[in-house]
Amino acid sequence: MSGGSTRDGAAMPVRSLLPSQIRNVAVAGHSGSGGTTLVEAMLVAAGVRNRPGRVEDGTTVCDHDPEEIARGVTLTLSVADLEWTPPGGEQTHITLLDTPGSPDFAGALDAALAVADVLLLTVSAVDGVQPGTISTWRRAAELDVPVIAVVTKEHKHRANFHRCVSELTGLAGREITVLPLELPLGEEESFHGVADVLANTAWVYDDDGPHTEPMPDDVAEEEAAAHEDLAEEIVSHNDEQLERYLEGDEPSAAELTDTLRGEVLARRAVPVLIASGVTRVGVDEVLDFLCEIAPSPADRPARVVVGAGDVADGGAVVETVSADPDGDLVLQVFRTLTDPYVGQISFLKVLSGTLAGSAHLVNAETGGAERVHAPFRLLGAEHLPAERAVAGQIVGAAKLTASPTGSLLVPAASPLAQGRVRPFLAPPRSPGYGLALLPERSSDEEKLPGALARMVLADPTLVVEQVAGQTVLRGLGDQHVAVAIERMARILGVVVTTEPVAVAYGETIAGTTTAEGRLKKQSGGHGQFAVVRLTVSPGPRGSGLEFVDSVVGGAVPRQFIPAVERGVRDAMAQGGPRGHGVVDIRVELTDGKAHSVDSSEMAFRTAGSLGLKAALEQAGTALLEPMVALTVRAPMDAQGDVLGDLATRRGQVTGTSMSEDSSEIVVTARVPACEVDRYLLDLRALTHGLGLMEHVPDGFEEVRS
Repeated sequence: MSGGSTRDGAAMPVRSLLPSQIRNVAVAGHSGSGGTTLVEAMLVAAGVRNRPGRVEDGTTVCDHDPEEIARGVTLTLSVADLEWTPPGGEQTHITLLDTPGSPDFAGALDAALAVADVLLLTVSAVDGVQPGTISTWRRAAELDVPVIAVVTKEHKHRANFHRCVSELTGLAGREITVLPLELPLGEEESFHGVADVLANTAWVYDDDGPHTEPMPDDVAEEEAAAHEDLAEEIVSHNDEQLERYLEGDEPSAAELTDTLRGEVLARRAVPVLIASGVTRVGVDEVLDFLCEIAPSPADRPARVVVGAGDVADGGAVVETVSADPDGDLVLQVFRTLTDPYVGQISFLKVLSGTLAGSAHLVNAETGGAERVHAPFRLLGAEHLPAERAVAGQIVGAAKLTASPTGSLLVPAASPLAQGRVRPFLAPPRSPGYGLALLPERSSDEEKLPGALARMVLADPTLVVEQVAGQTVLRGLGDQHVAVAIERMARILGVVVTTEPVAVAYGETIAGTTTAEGRLKKQSGGHGQFAVVRLTVSPGPRGSGLEFVDSVVGGAVPRQFIPAVERGVRDAMAQGGPRGHGVVDIRVELTDGKAHSVDSSEMAFRTAGSLGLKAALEQAGTALLEPMVALTVRAPMDAQGDVLGDLATRRGQVTGTSMSEDSSEIVVTARVPACEVDRYLLDLRALTHGLGLMEHVPDGFEEVRS
């Protein structure tokens, strides 16, 4: 299979591109597993770049943001195109979607998997399967994205290809077969080539590039056995090939490749390749295999959700959109960013039709009109001209105003424009870490709401909330929030400092009491007069306010009773004697007085407020702390650590269960809100990065002294 390609350094233009000639490849794995370096090596191999950049130097195509360069790590989704022709095959347009490995920036992985047709899972030959490998694998499974694994850093000290294959086999379980398609020629510092197990070919790299040699003696026996195992596994999924194989007629490498391609598409097989992005050994073969066994958009119709509800409860249905260049134009917006010079840039996948020049479309979910200007190809931060984009291609477009990340754009006359339609996406991630933002200048304070809205538009995993008078930015981790704040200052010019998120304590009345609220003012003309008598008592947790009208005989006219309730709510919001909002009380209006001339709604509203304040002063209040309902997912072997940690946080465990695939423990608990401020970071430390959490407000509990 391995062999000639565009290895003379010329990147040939694609003419009359078809969806079957496109490969959209998400490159992802554990942080530091070499994905960005591998992408850089692929671009050099295809002639897109003359020399490779280095992540450490901030010179790679995909790590181009100042925040990435400063940290020496991938933080955003970046896109790069190349053209490649495998030996004996057709020229293929490959779009690489380089993603961060940190869980703080997992939203970028979700965006890539939403449009990719295959995941190239990077696994370090030194470190093997790590938490980021596992979480990436699981996310691909949720979206039914096929996987091809590549063992990277094979040239490094302590590299061990066979251990990686064994660990991937354990990760895949019984339903998916892990198939090594290559073996290393040499390992660690002596790694100099790969043995193509499928084609029985040894590819050796030297200063002149890759060339074939006879299979080395030290690997010949292992390669022959591996070829036999591989052939048997592949033909077992094709009845005609299996029959021939049993009769002693082994199918050709091309026939085996065709069957393997179907197994990859069906997620029944995960091929394993080898490469070093630093030495470039094996990189050409990775590109060959992507062309020959990776699915194309023609193989995987896009899925869209039709309806306003959830698919699980029947409120919406999933439909497919085929990659037909002659069909209605359907575009999916999968990433949005703000460029300080160009303005808003949207990353699009053409699900159907052909985008040539400008197009007038509508947002399929909201109906908002949108004009898509001339598309351009993406090469990291560079925008390259593109005359058109056909179904399956990924391109960029500038200045879309009505289509945030996650939008579908269609012609106004399209059937998809007649109902609420959106892309089929992975379940949203829960932002578990937050900081309160303090604008540095008055001008920053004025611009902050708009700037935050643009940040959330670009990254839906960011959430903005108002908590106890603070503006809170929440994200997937501390680095996620920190980088967002840096970008807001660099791109939008809004500078903030931060402080911890305040805990919104509450208070409730300590006992039952009766109090009077009286307002009597006379200052010429009509005066203000209202008297109410209230009996106030503690209510059940979570009840908020229960207001009861027990007035008889018209002591308080009917038209003024709603005003009394509004006055009570005003006083609750203003806070009790301890300075916190008042919650969970029962207020009974039992009596009152009115004046035929001087009474009004405002007078009774004020009297209601004064009456509640008097009751709280008389009876005193109890301090309440907010609680959250917490759900934790963690590896089974971390169950004891998670439960013990929750106990130290005064958590009340309400249930434990196993995940559907029995790989995780799911713990539900009720925990004080003040104990989960940094819980996400601690949970990751407890679970080696594999723990996930979600939490929602769950009422109050009295603080015991």
